[in-house]
Amino acid sequence: MQRSGTTGGALNGATDPVGDNAMIARELLAQVAVRGAGRSICPSEVARALVTDWRALMPRVQEVARQLARDGLVVITQGGEKRDPNADWRGPIRLAQAPERSAGSNGAICWP
Repeated sequence: MQRSGTTGGALNGATDPVGDNAMIARELLAQVAVRGAGRSICPSEVARALVTDWRALMPRVQEVARQLARDGLVVITQGGEKRDPNADWRGPIRLAQAPERSAGSNGAICWP
């Protein structure tokens, strides 16, 4: 699978690539969906797909991941254990699809 980051990234050339949380969220959700249930991605995979200088985008990707976890759309794990998105944690994390949401939810994402 070729990611957009291998050809320059979707956010390269944007006026404020680090500020586009909605684009980061869409990429993150797309990647965990492709990976499938029971499997996870590294947050760097999201950053690499969006920009060439992906390391600078990592804090924003993690911030978006925390919000998506608060919204019940993804699960953050570390060492195979689920992590609280509001807690302080350090070190490598993984992101996975959340278990099925309640029937009344449409999974819409809203960013301020």
